[in-house]
Amino acid sequence: MPELPEVETVRRTLLQLVQGKTIKEIDVHWPKIIKEPDDVEVFKSLLIGETIEDVRRRGKFLLIDLTNCTLVSHLRMEGKYTVANVSEPSDKHTHVLFTFTDDTQLRYRDVRKFGTMHVYPKGTENLYDPLKSLGPEPFDKAFTADYLYEKLHRTSRKVKVALLDQYIVVGLGNIYVDEVLHRSLIHPERVASSLTKEEVRRVWEETVATLQEAIDKGGSTIRTYVNSQGKIGTFQETLLVYGRKGESCVTCGVPIEKTVVGGRGTHYCPTCQK
Repeated sequence: MPELPEVETVRRTLLQLVQGKTIKEIDVHWPKIIKEPDDVEVFKSLLIGETIEDVRRRGKFLLIDLTNCTLVSHLRMEGKYTVANVSEPSDKHTHVLFTFTDDTQLRYRDVRKFGTMHVYPKGTENLYDPLKSLGPEPFDKAFTADYLYEKLHRTSRKVKVALLDQYIVVGLGNIYVDEVLHRSLIHPERVASSLTKEEVRRVWEETVATLQEAIDKGGSTIRTYVNSQGKIGTFQETLLVYGRKGESCVTCGVPIEKTVVGGRGTHYCPTCQK
């Protein structure tokens, strides 16, 4: 699933491609993607005639601001946005097409069909699911080491599971939690409430630093991720543990191990992360 750096990269590239365009027609080939309103025809009526003013991000969600509405889109596992001319053919995995007045199209492609779209009056999107209960952004002033310490000390879950909780902090997924914990020298199966204030400070610092570095590199292309212009990210070239089972730890040389924590494949160094 695309995590914060990948969604932020999609946001930046998508904004360049669609800002100022006006929707004249919408085709929905897989109605289950549309969650709010739950009537596809109402969904279309809300957006046709609207002009895209901005593309924002909240956690792993894309927020497409139009004249009067905000479209909240979650890419899930395989969702992708591209822009093409109406004359270019689309494949069977392209499920939602927004045709603009200049005869270009914003196309949503999703092999697994897990993505979601919600439309709300602009300015009210944070009052409703799926945004209303999300935790702070990693780069917000509200996300401090003290805040994270308080949240982690309220739970008996393993630290990896807690950091994946989007109600504590948004944007972290499987890749970046593994990387953050390795950089922080914290074992992923530690009980979150057992971390000292200094350990939590390291986790907080590495969360911000790792995500920023990944954004700067355009995200991680592990499987099929590309940005809205079809380009891959390069952060995967600097991953220290994720996807490196059996390879030598860059710090101590011991082979990276893989286990399952909270149902997620988890990579760590058994020496550096005791």
